[in-house]
Amino acid sequence: MDTYLVFGAINTTFITVSLYGVFSQLRKIWARKKKNNAQQATALLSLNQFSVSYFAYLSFFIYGYSIEPFNHFIVWPRLIASLLVLIILVEIYKDRQSASALSSLLFSCVAFVFAICGLFAGETIVDQGRAISTTIILVVSALIAQGYYHQILLIVRSGSTGAVDLRMSQFILMMDISTIAFALSMGLKEGWPLMVLAITSAITKLIIMYLFRWIATSALAQERRKATSI
Repeated sequence: MDTYLVFGAINTTFITVSLYGVFSQLRKIWARKKKNNAQQATALLSLNQFSVSYFAYLSFFIYGYSIEPFNHFIVWPRLIASLLVLIILVEIYKDRQSASALSSLLFSCVAFVFAICGLFAGETIVDQGRAISTTIILVVSALIAQGYYHQILLIVRSGSTGAVDLRMSQFILMMDISTIAFALSMGLKEGWPLMVLAITSAITKLIIMYLFRWIATSALAQERRKATSI
């Protein structure tokens, strides 16, 4: 079997697993909403980070239908992931009712509509779509580093992971690793934007996963939890 098809199938499998990770984060938010306490359902979830994650999935979605041939391995799983993260953004807005959460949600919805329109426009926007999606992927790669830095900072400062879900990071890390392998099978000419984003995302997930261990073992984290009472 062709290497491209093998790694494409593997990547699709791990993306499907990562979708469960995103859904696990969503379930954690819903579970916290049901609890009868004063804690925010989305406590310590970085709006910045989830907004950037949303546009990362959406840019992959656009890139997948903008290249030749149409890449089903990239397109459909990322479309589902985009929808799941969009629901998380809805929950963040409902929980916080802030102007920044509303702005992020509205901008995400508008971008989603344009992305879907691009899918149905077909070959008429292939070249433009590819250039646009490549640019978005590179910008999003930089924003992922910045967005997860903000999430990491929130955890370190509070000594708590709050509503952050460990399984989401674990499953997305597996997806990132398989995406790197898939991008290599596509060839650097086609796959380098995916590699840049996947490597950036993988590094941030490793740090988040380490912080779960840090909060469980660090005396400093315990002191900060007591101070913030989250």
